[in-house]
Parts: sequence; structure tokens; C-alpha cells
Amino acid sequence: MRLESPRTVLGAGLLVSLQGATGIVFAVLLLIRAIGGTSAQGNNVYGEAAYFAVLAGGVLACGVGLVLGRHWARGPAIVLQLLLLGVSWYVIGPSGQPAYGTPIALVCVVVLVLLFLPPSVEWAQGTPPEPD
Repeated sequence: MRLESPRTVLGAGLLVSLQGATGIVFAVLLLIRAIGGTSAQGNNVYGEAAYFAVLAGGVLACGVGLVLGRHWARGPAIVLQLLLLGVSWYVIGPSGQPAYGTPIALVCVVVLVLLFLPPSVEWAQGTPPEPD
């Protein structure tokens, strides 16, 4: 019996998908910058764009997996959010750019809360919801 995924999982999946799509857009912008010749780093930008595209593709895959109700996507999505919390901490603190880091941290916290709410945990464990 396949359990329908709760709205908490769907919401988390949409947010994780948004993170992945944002990463893909960033990779494309890096590539455009490299092709346009406005980067002083030369060919290193191509590798950087490819690196971000692969990472963002994985994030997007986890988000789509959650939206589709795939149980395998919950664990990687949690790990990704914890890693992104570390990135946001660095952006807020040592980089001195709280305008960028704070929204990233808030989205990560919201996703983690959604994935650890009781309906999400019950869904992940395969426990059917209690009848009303």
C-alpha cells in the first residue's frame, strides 16, 4: 500500500526544487559570463559552472522526488538543508552579506521543520495516518 505524501512533504519538495532551480540559473549565468568574456578567471569559470550545474541538478532531483512522494528524497534533502545552513552562516557572518545569507537560512529552517513535522515523519516511516 502506497501512502499519499502529506502537504508538509509537498511544501518541502517545492522549496527544495526552488533551491535547485536557483542553482541551475546561477550556473547558467556563470556560463553566460564566461562566454561573454567578462570574467577575469578565464577557463576556470566553465568548470565552476559545470560544478554548480551538477550540484544544483542533484538538489532539483531531491526536490522533484519529494514533490512526487518518493521516500528516498527525504534523507538527501535533510542533509542538503544542513549543508546549506552552514553556507548561509558563512554568508551572514564571515562574508558580511546578511541580505543574502538570511533568506537562505530561513528557507533551510522551514524545509527542515516541514520534513520533521509528525505527518512527514509518519509518511517516511510508512505509518498510515490516523483516521479522523
